[in-house]
Amino acid sequence: MNRSAKTLALSISLISGLASTQSLLAAETLLGFDAAGSAAQRALEADFDSRIDAREMEAWLRDLSFEPHHVGSPKGYANAQRLAELFTSWGYATEIAEYEILFPTPKTRELELVSPGSFTASLTEEALDEDPSTSRTQDLLPPYNAFSRDGEVEAELVFVNYGMPADYEVLERHGISVEGKIAIAKYGRSWRGIKPKLAGEKGAIGTLIYSDPLDDGYGQGETYPQGPFKHESAVQRGSVMDMPTYPGDVLTPGIGATPDAVRLDRADAPTITEIPVLPISHKDAMPLLAAMGGDVVPAEWRGGLPITYHMGPGPARVRLKLEFNWTMVTAYNVIARLEGSEFPDEWVIRGNHHDGWNHGAADPISGLVALMAEAKAVGELAQAGNAPARTLIYAAWDAEEPGLIGSTEWVEHHAAELSEHAVAYLNTDGNSRGFINIGGSHTLEKLMGGVTADVIDPQTGVSVDARRRAMLTLEGSNARIKNEAKNRAQLRISPLGSGSDYTPFLQHLGIASINIAFGGEAQDGSYHTLYDTYEHYLKFRDPGLYYGVALAQVAGRATLRIANAQRLPFEFAGLTDNIALYLSEIEALTDALRSGTEDTNSLIDAGTYDLALDPTKNLGAPSSNQPVPYFNFARLHNALTRLDAAATAYEGKVDQPASAEVNRLLYSSERLLTRGHGLAGRPWFKHHLYAPGFYTGYGVKTLPGVRESIEQLQFDAVDEQIVIAAQMIEELAARVEDLSR
Repeated sequence: MNRSAKTLALSISLISGLASTQSLLAAETLLGFDAAGSAAQRALEADFDSRIDAREMEAWLRDLSFEPHHVGSPKGYANAQRLAELFTSWGYATEIAEYEILFPTPKTRELELVSPGSFTASLTEEALDEDPSTSRTQDLLPPYNAFSRDGEVEAELVFVNYGMPADYEVLERHGISVEGKIAIAKYGRSWRGIKPKLAGEKGAIGTLIYSDPLDDGYGQGETYPQGPFKHESAVQRGSVMDMPTYPGDVLTPGIGATPDAVRLDRADAPTITEIPVLPISHKDAMPLLAAMGGDVVPAEWRGGLPITYHMGPGPARVRLKLEFNWTMVTAYNVIARLEGSEFPDEWVIRGNHHDGWNHGAADPISGLVALMAEAKAVGELAQAGNAPARTLIYAAWDAEEPGLIGSTEWVEHHAAELSEHAVAYLNTDGNSRGFINIGGSHTLEKLMGGVTADVIDPQTGVSVDARRRAMLTLEGSNARIKNEAKNRAQLRISPLGSGSDYTPFLQHLGIASINIAFGGEAQDGSYHTLYDTYEHYLKFRDPGLYYGVALAQVAGRATLRIANAQRLPFEFAGLTDNIALYLSEIEALTDALRSGTEDTNSLIDAGTYDLALDPTKNLGAPSSNQPVPYFNFARLHNALTRLDAAATAYEGKVDQPASAEVNRLLYSSERLLTRGHGLAGRPWFKHHLYAPGFYTGYGVKTLPGVRESIEQLQFDAVDEQIVIAAQMIEELAARVEDLSR
């Protein structure tokens, strides 16, 4: 029985028990509402649900993904104009906020094997008769990595597996260096930009990245168009900007990219890669890998190509030449505002980007059409006399794909206003079918537990919360996760690192944020390729957009509950519990490093995957050959004890009405988890509970100052980072104590 069948079977077996639980939940007051307010809110949500139309969403999906629509393209501009027209027609005050940004596009791409033998890579993706969208290639960007450096290099190849820190440890044990060589890495296990970043730090002069068929091609199942997995010519495009340093326009760090902004010279922009990097298909990669010699790779490095994988270096020698058009283009953010009827100065912001690599049906249009359905329904409710109490801002961001640029520039441009008025930011991106996945600020964990208990999974008929619990009960990677799936009042939501438009809100300004998507049952071989089309999406990802409707219901409920709550639905017991978990992980990591008896890589916490399913993926903790001191975590434990007591006391207040001042103290509480000086070496990232890892890119590091100082063996910095983290928790505890009085 496969995973989906087993999970469905367990879900069905739990229905009888869950039905009574769901009935009790439906009878309870909602977090932040009294009994009368809860009844009114549930009635409003039922009306909201009736206005979500899957057929309309499918029509939008087809229209918006009909042609390539990256930032700077004619279709990208046309989509922004169309979105603005629709929002206006739904009753929103709408503007298009423009930013002038640097966006490189390829001018020259050459890759050839020069010895032994010869081979010239095609660097193209094949149009397919079965998918008419793949023939609509006007304005299509060919496969490339945005923000690679220009360059022409020739050198021997070294195979570096996924190009993670632990992979370089293996190479070192084999006496292999990438210095002066070209590294070839598989896509996966980390954000793509980490691969050239690490390779360059190790002395490589260029990087190639390919998608191995074992990961998302024929090694997994039928390939497109017969199945969903990656076609042999498919190439994942994407940015390799050094976003762990800062996201957004590379020339205007920390400020909005307005026409009069003071810009860096391109040569001084620190987030452009140090070495040239090019993505290729596994069809183009195979002749290069087949020509390699040296040691046979370890078993866990082997891929799915019909060759013996060797580490090198050489004898395969390749020449790589890349040149880019370093042009300024306009990014068009669509900003739609619906004034709040009671608290207009408190803003709830809901966003999804509209730009894509190529047709971008799954990423991002599948998420965008859910946002559009929500916004239309909310606008109709307002016109019928049910305007939200707080101001709602719906945003369709441009230039997310090359580096979260549109949202970051808007946030930087409006930082003072957002710091004053923003209550929360709710994000979606691509969507699929299967299980609800939520990441975000743990102060909103209880809110999201209530929301997911009230939305019915379209496939099983139980709540989306119950379906996820059933899956985790079967497939959680350890006893704690399985036990919590059955018994914890709210499922944990994952901490957020980076990778989508919540980043500037959460990481830069400390605005409580949530990211929502369904997934886990539809396989994805189309990501950032020519084949991310309407046809692929409707056949393999979410036929009928049933989960698009469910996404609109989840995100719409969360948005409306925050907008209408009498007392904002922030809660601190879940936050305290999660911080305690993260501290215990750091202590376990420290003990493992000191003893040398455990695989420290298994203790690394990163968010490029679902932590609840697999928290043990190897993401590259360095091994330690130096003595590991004993650190004093007592102040952190004492701060957590104080926060826990305050959070428990506050639970008695959550159903009571709140003044405007109390609500301000609630929504600004996330700001207390930031520090103006930011993280060491990357001050743009100011949140000291959640941050993308310096060597994971998207993957989250919790308590990042403490954790990364230990992981990177910077032991002299640990005590200082413990003090910073403890002060942060103590300040939050004092705030919650004030709220509890």
